[in-house]
Amino acid sequence: MDIHQFLLFVIASLLLNLTPGNDMLYVISRSIGQGVRAGITSSLGIACGCMVHILAAVAGLSAIIAGSAIAFAAIKYAGALYLVYLGIRSVTRKSGTLPLPGVVHETAYLKIFWQGAVTNMLNPKVALFFLAFLPQFVELHAAHPQGQIFFLGIWFDFSGTVVNILVAVVFGKLGNWFTRSAGFVRVQQKITGFMLIGLGIRIAFTSKK
Repeated sequence: MDIHQFLLFVIASLLLNLTPGNDMLYVISRSIGQGVRAGITSSLGIACGCMVHILAAVAGLSAIIAGSAIAFAAIKYAGALYLVYLGIRSVTRKSGTLPLPGVVHETAYLKIFWQGAVTNMLNPKVALFFLAFLPQFVELHAAHPQGQIFFLGIWFDFSGTVVNILVAVVFGKLGNWFTRSAGFVRVQQKITGFMLIGLGIRIAFTSKK
C-alpha cells in the first residue's frame, strides 16, 4: 500500500471519528450517567462490534446488505428497537436505582460492554460506511485486496476507539461533577434514556443514501 495513500486514510479516518455520531453519543450518555469506566467499557464494546462489520466487509457481506432492502431494513430496525428499549428502561427505572459514577456493580460492566457491541453491530450504516469508504484507499487489483480492507478497517476501529475513550474520560469527569447536584441526579437518568431513544429513532429513519 502506498504510504501517501495510507496517510491520507489516517487523516480522513481521524476527521470522521471526531465527527459526532451514534457511537459517540452512546459513549457520552454512558459516561455522564455511569462514569468514566462505564464510558470506556462502552467504547471497547463498540470496538468489538465494529470488528464484526470489518470482517463482514472482508467477506463481502456488506455488499449483500447494501443490495438487499429487506436485509438492510431488518438490521436497521433491530438496532433501533434495541436502543429504544434501553432508553425506555432508563426512563422508567426508579431514581433510587440510578448507578452513580464509581458505584456501578462490577458485573454490570460486562453488560455495558455487550450493549455497546450490540448497538454498533445492529447499525447497518456502519457496514455501508465500510463498503463505501474503505475501497477508496484499497488497490483492488492487488493480489490480496481483502488484506488491505482488513488492515484499514482495523486502523479505523483503533482510531475511533481512542477518540471514544477520550470522550468517555472528558464527559465522565463532567458526570462526576454534575452528580454533586441533587437536581441533576434526579433528571440525569431520564436525560440518558431520552438520548438512547433518540439514537434509536435516528437509526430507524436512516436511509441507505
